[in-house]
Amino acid sequence: MARVDDLPVESDPLEWDTPLFRMALTQFEQALPYADVSQGVAERLRSPERALIVSVPIRLDTEERKVFPGYRVQHSSALGPAKGGIRYDPHVSLGECAALAMWMTWKCALLRLPYGGAKGGVKCNPRVLSESETERLTRRYTAELLPIIGPQEDIPAPDMATNDQTMAWMMGARPRPRSRSGLGDRGW
Repeated sequence: MARVDDLPVESDPLEWDTPLFRMALTQFEQALPYADVSQGVAERLRSPERALIVSVPIRLDTEERKVFPGYRVQHSSALGPAKGGIRYDPHVSLGECAALAMWMTWKCALLRLPYGGAKGGVKCNPRVLSESETERLTRRYTAELLPIIGPQEDIPAPDMATNDQTMAWMMGARPRPRSRSGLGDRGW
């Protein structure tokens, strides 16, 4: 039986290689003997297809400017568009999103849903953000993701500290404006 300690340690680990991601990978390795997949497919499913790290600059209600890190990981789109939640939490990380995206891939496949797995989020404390700050955060995060999300590519959904209002703000987000300086200062 595979264990986390049994997995080879890369000499130059990737950014999503965290204990939680390694747990998801260990579970995958444990399931492989019971799955009817080729070595090539297994190798492909050990890593996400795409991982995006974005900076999410917003203006707080105090007029202070703050930049939050945001993430979106698309583990697999082999069965259809990726789908997965968006979370706002102080502990969101690329590794967490990669593990959760991998687990979403397995859930969709086991239920025979025509979707792949994805997950994303913003590292923030949603309990201290006002509603207007959360709206600005959501719209800016979405603007950063627009090149890789949409009904045929990746379908975001609510998750921890997000809800139907968050999804409505995402639907109303516009592409990130660019100033001549290239900094795109709207909302900043």
